[in-house]
Amino acid sequence: MTAEADADTASLRREIARARRRGWMRFLKRLFSHRSFQVGFALFSVIVLLALFADLVAPYDPNKNDYRNLLAPPSMLHLFGTDGFGRDIFSRVIHGTRISLGIGISVVVMTGLFGVVLGMLAGYVRWLDNALMRLMDGLMAFPGVLLAIALAAALGPSALNAVIALTITFTPRTARIVRSSVLVIRELPYVEAALAVGAGHARIIVRYILANALSPLIVQLTFVFAVSILAEAILSFLGVGPPPPAPSLGNIIAEGRSYLQDASWIAFFPGMAIAAAVLGLNLMGDGLRDVTDPRLASQRGAG
Repeated sequence: MTAEADADTASLRREIARARRRGWMRFLKRLFSHRSFQVGFALFSVIVLLALFADLVAPYDPNKNDYRNLLAPPSMLHLFGTDGFGRDIFSRVIHGTRISLGIGISVVVMTGLFGVVLGMLAGYVRWLDNALMRLMDGLMAFPGVLLAIALAAALGPSALNAVIALTITFTPRTARIVRSSVLVIRELPYVEAALAVGAGHARIIVRYILANALSPLIVQLTFVFAVSILAEAILSFLGVGPPPPAPSLGNIIAEGRSYLQDASWIAFFPGMAIAAAVLGLNLMGDGLRDVTDPRLASQRGAG
């Protein structure tokens, strides 16, 4: 009997694993058949590949001065032209995109980590809810960009301080989204059943609550990624992001503002890189939101 029970248990586990794989395959199929996600994924993939292989793609050193080609317009020699020091804008934009993506990913990881911890504590531990959410409300009372600028200015100009400032800015919204999911999930029958059979709180939080709260969290983090890229450019433009000569996109735009009439390409091309990255991420986020919540897709179709 024991051998038969073990065989049945193993068979059931294999069937559950196959069902999960089929579920993931169906989800990925729906996701990659969504038009907005397709366009956003293709656009953002190109940007990521250029950033990853910037050293191979960039034809020049992004910080090398060339005083024989000051303010050269776009040409076959310099695709995006040069700046006031003769530096190749195409090379600087590609390397600046790497910096922006690196900061954006760091902000997403830190925001996701702190947002999940605070949201889980607020939603699951009832006596912590009021104190944590009032703290989050206090941070959300400040306009996001202004709060990030103030924090970055207080900490000093650097890439690390920009990540810290943006993490503090975006964590409250992420925590509230996680908390709202936890408040709903913890009242569902399967969570109550797990508690009834003696499952520990850590197991319930990780296996039942967090696993089912991932969809809105992932959608939120795609938008955090997009806004982080834009916010980092604003911080760099104002001088509180990665300091020069780091070729961040905001620094390039800030250097080009003095030449808007005579050499508009200096600010134009990094601005387009920011717009392309943000657009790609927003389209991917829209696709994820539609696929994870089919009601939105049906409402859009009806409209």
